[in-house]
Amino acid sequence: MFSAPDSYPIDLPTFHSRIDLPYTLTPGKAAGTFLAEVKNRRIIGSRFASGRVVAPAQDFSSIDGEEPEAFVEAPHTGVITAFTRVDGNVIGFIKLDGCDNEFPHKVLADMADVSIGLRVKAEWDPGVEQSVLAIKGFVPAPDAPTGDVKPVVATEDALGVIPYEMKLDFYHAYGPYYGRMFDEIKENGRIMGVRQPGIDSALLPPREIDDITHKRTGTWKACADTGTIRACSIINMDVYGVTRKVPYVYAEIVLDGASTRMIHVIEIDSLEEAKEKIKPGTRVRAVWAEGERQGRVSDIARFEVIEA
Repeated sequence: MFSAPDSYPIDLPTFHSRIDLPYTLTPGKAAGTFLAEVKNRRIIGSRFASGRVVAPAQDFSSIDGEEPEAFVEAPHTGVITAFTRVDGNVIGFIKLDGCDNEFPHKVLADMADVSIGLRVKAEWDPGVEQSVLAIKGFVPAPDAPTGDVKPVVATEDALGVIPYEMKLDFYHAYGPYYGRMFDEIKENGRIMGVRQPGIDSALLPPREIDDITHKRTGTWKACADTGTIRACSIINMDVYGVTRKVPYVYAEIVLDGASTRMIHVIEIDSLEEAKEKIKPGTRVRAVWAEGERQGRVSDIARFEVIEA
């Protein structure tokens, strides 16, 4: 009989993890034109029928929702109307000369040297294109002459899409339940659950409280790496950001000795094979990944059908 989970330490080390969210942005005509033109060191804005000018360019007026009458080139100079400090950087609202809105951007100066009404000018980063960060920031320029908004005869084609990726870094603590499960996967190549109150079947992943009775779970139990499919879905379409090649099957598998379902992958050679062999009730076996185990669910590379 394995010992109870609460006999294991709770204060376990954390591990670093990251969620990557790759996607594309569609900037639209106005912002797309602004981003296409920064490589030419031009700040493209929008002029509306009311005479109002905003920069960077916008597709609609925030006042009345009207579309712009034309694109214009805004000057590189302006004044600070507000500022603050974020993570050691000074961020200011810059009202470019001849424009009616404020342009939030970095101010390349010490906080003590920044004040409301300070004249500034754009400083460009020669290594950046297709990004607002092509403007490195604004530097104090108290003697800079007032610039003029200029008409634009022609512009670069607007950017249609922009590749983008959001990365969320965080630290996660396994705790005594997940910690023991992943340690057993890494060290012994076995899958551990915890017994439900009063019965021998195990919950996977292991947890402190039983989902049905809301009572504390019991002792550890080693589950087999074989099981039965209870539900499945054949994946035959590529999804952006997913590296696994289609076709394959996502399946909900109840391992022998467990009472809850584990979601994992079954690789297949063809759709015809999957339709014939993979369905609720099909018996499957874990195929462990080659090489040193890492203490992750991915140490099980996939499941395979147990031929009758």
